[in-house]
Amino acid sequence: MPDVLAPDAFRQPLIAAIPRLRRYARSLVFEPAVADDLVQTALERALAHWHQYDQRRDMVLWLLSIAHNAFLDQRRRESRFTVVDPQELASRQDALGGDPGADVGLRLDLAAALGRLSPEHRAPLLLVTLEQLSYAECADVLGIPIGTVMSRISRARAALRAGLDGRARAEASPVLRRVV
Repeated sequence: MPDVLAPDAFRQPLIAAIPRLRRYARSLVFEPAVADDLVQTALERALAHWHQYDQRRDMVLWLLSIAHNAFLDQRRRESRFTVVDPQELASRQDALGGDPGADVGLRLDLAAALGRLSPEHRAPLLLVTLEQLSYAECADVLGIPIGTVMSRISRARAALRAGLDGRARAEASPVLRRVV
């Protein structure tokens, strides 16, 4: 059976959603190349299953769900986390350049604190704060109850505050990834 091409009514909103999909992927994995691979995987899955898209649902939410599931699939395939040393993170940031007026130290501290959050807590926090989804939309994207979303966001915010204040310890918090 030949492949049926997705109609223009599907392709245009898909293309329009790519910047948000890319931003979410970059905030999830912190590495531009890996994030681009995640975006490509999500787009491939969306195009392969375009006929399953419910037009009553927001295209961005559908794509973020696909990207999140692809991220979880990727995590399952990996046997362990790769941890970026803060010095290496600083050198990567320096290599990428940036706005000289921005507080680079705060940016590095925030990136490191976000990196220490467990993916289960980082994902809802980013969807609500960065992507500006409602708690209900976030719950829909992640496939978890809204109460779980609220709890994870609350714990992630507390862990970020503690991490930025220098009070975070991975041994004491299930919200933080354990660095081995």
